[in-house]
Amino acid sequence: MEETSKNNASIQLPSEQALKTELEKERERTIFFRVLRSTVLGLVVVAAAAVLVATLILPVLQISGSSMTDTLHDQDIVVAARGADCKTGEVIAFYYNNKILVKRVIATSGQWVDIDKSGNVYVDNVMLNEPYVTEKALGECNIKLPYQVPDNRIFVMGDHRSVSVDSRSTAVGCVAEEQIVGKLVFCAWPFNHFGFIN
Repeated sequence: MEETSKNNASIQLPSEQALKTELEKERERTIFFRVLRSTVLGLVVVAAAAVLVATLILPVLQISGSSMTDTLHDQDIVVAARGADCKTGEVIAFYYNNKILVKRVIATSGQWVDIDKSGNVYVDNVMLNEPYVTEKALGECNIKLPYQVPDNRIFVMGDHRSVSVDSRSTAVGCVAEEQIVGKLVFCAWPFNHFGFIN
């Protein structure tokens, strides 16, 4: 009997304040892990939505090369809007031999394109006003001019006319509507080029 009371006397029960403190710590831990779990879940959902938007609606592309200088530069990151409804003067991205090329729409189905030796471009006998071209050139051209754009095709050219390989060459030719990735909307990087693409 004496042995039992000695054992009971050595067991120290925590005070009410210590129990409240421990309970509060446990509650805070539970809240922290709930907030952490919901934050991680939210970030995963946002990332998945961003990937879907970038893939299906607004593809993000990186420019490679100099065929669109001075409008776009090598390594620029641009955003395109999906859709095949392209107008003269717009910059589009399209699939070509497992690559994506970026060029400017010059003419659409049925229109006649002509280019003189100085590099002036005419569509249906009207010279285009091209403020985006800093140096005009006939460039690599092995098509017979004047040239009529076939049905459901788009005639495209790069803004850096002397180096761009585009619809002036049979190597690329005119772009079919199903090849179009989208119209380039704005440049996202670097920040000194940030803005809408004209």
